[in-house]
Amino acid sequence: MNSDVILKVSAKSAPNAVAGALAAALRERATAELQAVGAGAINQAIKAVAIARNYLKGAHLDAVCIPSFVVVPVGETERTAISLVVERRALEEKAAEEA
Repeated sequence: MNSDVILKVSAKSAPNAVAGALAAALRERATAELQAVGAGAINQAIKAVAIARNYLKGAHLDAVCIPSFVVVPVGETERTAISLVVERRALEEKAAEEA
C-alpha cells in the first residue's frame, strides 16, 4: 500500500509536530504514511497517530493505521522499518457526540 505522503519519524521527532503534519496531510488526502526505524522512532510514530486523531476530531475525521514492514535506504545500507499507513475515515455522528 503506497501513499504519496511519507513522513519519516526518528526517535528525536516531537510527536505533536508529527501529529500536526499527519493531520494536515489527512485533511487534504485519504492516506499518509509514517516510516520509523527502531523502537524509539516507532514509539514516537504511534504517539503521533494518537495525537493526530484528536486534531482531526474538529473536522469530523478519524484516523486508522495499518502497520507493515518495509525496507528503507539508510546511507549506503538498507534497514527494515515499520510503515504505518494512516487512512482517514469519516467520524461517525454517535462517536462525534461522545467525544
